[in-house]
Amino acid sequence: MNQARLMQVLLAPHNSEKANLVGEKHRQYVFKVLKDSTKLEVKQAVELLFNVKVESVQIVNVKGKQKTFGRIRGKRANWKKSYVRLEEGFDIVFVN
Repeated sequence: MNQARLMQVLLAPHNSEKANLVGEKHRQYVFKVLKDSTKLEVKQAVELLFNVKVESVQIVNVKGKQKTFGRIRGKRANWKKSYVRLEEGFDIVFVN
C-alpha cells in the first residue's frame, strides 16, 4: 500500500459508550475511517501510525440519521467505522 494513502485512512478515534466498553473488555479500539477503506488498509494504517500489532479488524457501515431543521428535512452523511483488536501486550494511548 502507498504510505500516503495509509496516513489518510484513519480519520479520528470514535469515542462513545460502546467504544469505551469494548476497549476495556476486549482490547479493541474504534476509529472513524474513510468510506472506501478496506480491512487490510485499516490494519496497515494502525500498525504504521501506532507501532502495534493488530490481531483483527471489523468494519461497520453506519447510516446517517434523518434530521429536521425547522421545516426542512435533512440527512447526515453515511460513514464507516472500524473495530481494531490488538494483540496481547500492545496498547494505544490517546492524549486529550
